[in-house]
Amino acid sequence: MCSIIGIVTNNHAQVAPKLVKSLSRMEYRGYDSVGLATITNTGISVKKGVGKVSQVNGYLNLASMEGFVGIGHTRWATHGGVTDHNAHPHSCCTNDIAVVHNGIIENYQSLKQELTKTGHTFRSETDTEVIAHLLEQFYHNTGSIKKAMMETVSRIQGSFAFVAMFMDNTLACARLDEPLVIGIADGACYASSDVLGFLEYTDQAIFLDNRDIAIIDSTNGIDIFNFEGEKVVRNPTKVAWELADANKGKFAHYTIKEIFEQRETIRSSVTAQDAFSLKRFCDLLLDARKVIITGSGTSYHTSLIASMVGSRYLKKHFEPVMASEFRYNIDSIDSDTTLVAISQSGETADVLNAVKLAKNAGAKILSIVNVPSSSLARIADVSLCTNCGPEIGVAATKSFTGQLALVYATIDRASGGKIGFDAAAASDAVARVLQNSLKVEALVKDKMARVNDIYLLGRSLHFPIALEGALKMKELAYIHAEGMPAGELKHGPLALMDKNVYVFVLNPSDKTYTDTLGSVHEVKARGAKIIGISDVSSDLYDAMIKIPKMDSDILYPLLEVIPLQIFSYHLALQNNVDPDFPRNLAKSVTVR
Repeated sequence: MCSIIGIVTNNHAQVAPKLVKSLSRMEYRGYDSVGLATITNTGISVKKGVGKVSQVNGYLNLASMEGFVGIGHTRWATHGGVTDHNAHPHSCCTNDIAVVHNGIIENYQSLKQELTKTGHTFRSETDTEVIAHLLEQFYHNTGSIKKAMMETVSRIQGSFAFVAMFMDNTLACARLDEPLVIGIADGACYASSDVLGFLEYTDQAIFLDNRDIAIIDSTNGIDIFNFEGEKVVRNPTKVAWELADANKGKFAHYTIKEIFEQRETIRSSVTAQDAFSLKRFCDLLLDARKVIITGSGTSYHTSLIASMVGSRYLKKHFEPVMASEFRYNIDSIDSDTTLVAISQSGETADVLNAVKLAKNAGAKILSIVNVPSSSLARIADVSLCTNCGPEIGVAATKSFTGQLALVYATIDRASGGKIGFDAAAASDAVARVLQNSLKVEALVKDKMARVNDIYLLGRSLHFPIALEGALKMKELAYIHAEGMPAGELKHGPLALMDKNVYVFVLNPSDKTYTDTLGSVHEVKARGAKIIGISDVSSDLYDAMIKIPKMDSDILYPLLEVIPLQIFSYHLALQNNVDPDFPRNLAKSVTVR
């Protein structure tokens, strides 16, 4: 959930400015504290504190730290509170080893007790610090970084990616179920949790596999071996992701910029596909006796829509399963099953765990990701990339519609064109919806100044969009919002409706229109304020955002989610919330 960067130089260049810049590039991952460690003539120097990269750099002057080798980290708290002491990096007792770590060490308490009995002193509440002390103990006993790394990874349980820095100017890295990638450039090597950490400096990357250990120094280069100590070969890959896209341009925030980018990303998610991979993806869908679709958060909402669309047009069983619930629902998976795993980052822990379970049961694995170099993309039998470019805002916007567009395109192809999906036409329709941005902003300012409760109603394909809209409002504006099936109002939710609540109704003119309008009557009778999202006006709506009429009703989710994203953004601004970095949330949830 947090970011790692390590840099080794062989040209005596100061690394601190690059460490700070790299962490800034990866801010989208979510975090609460920042720290750097560098090697100086007198030992390892550590500076760390609570806050954003710019804030902590401002009061600790991180970028001025001396040293040609260093590590940096942004932490998202799991074990221990948000404090300076719990921020990474963490050092050992003798201060000649420092560590940054992503993941969770499940047996850290027993290790901490064991190390304390042998004289080690702990300064934090984190699980990470045990790694530094284990390395200290094994390194001082053996004198070998390789042996110390092997002994350490044999003792820790859980998921982890960590980079350790030693006083001889060496970085040592290890990964198990957490991402870690090495960048290779003239004069420097990088170790990072994300290619964005070094993509400004090099596009040559080595993606470490599970159970890999890498030792990097300025003299001998990179040595990679597995947890058993056997040398392995990992060839460099050229990564292609436009770093220029990772800026706000003329927009005030990444989130609103990325909402407006959907005019282009919906089209590019389809047109940029490799024809061979697209055919294989569709063939595996058609060959499967059973298709399971999984994701987390926003990607799970894509899974719900994909299951409905797939069942309708391919006439076979599609089952959506929330990734965090997957391990409890694997009994029916076999070699006739195809699992479609959907993830923006391709590093979501619950999704990767679902894939491993399904793969072990013999299932074929398809994936839809936004990061083509991710763990999920590499483990899948066939992977398609949404090609949305970096999504910096923590709340998913363009990646969601990119996923939807790719779902429509693949099922359209697999069904022989029954949907008639035209990405260019859909993109044009989205551009027309975006023209309502000023109207949405005015509605928020004029009518929603003190709103505390928002409900969103939809039927069939519109219900997942109600869930997605509610998620955006919770993530961005910290408002209680709840997506509901419109047909379930009489079974409890009507008790919540009164004059103090706003109800968004997703009600385009498809086969659900009349039934949903009946639900609007019920809500209106209880005094709730109604905001309709539809291509058809109604006197029942207190306000309405109009969307274009679509030839196929299956495509309305692409349009109706856009105004909900814009509402959420402006609600966040009204509540003085930073929409790019919501509190307590991370872009990529890499721990379970």
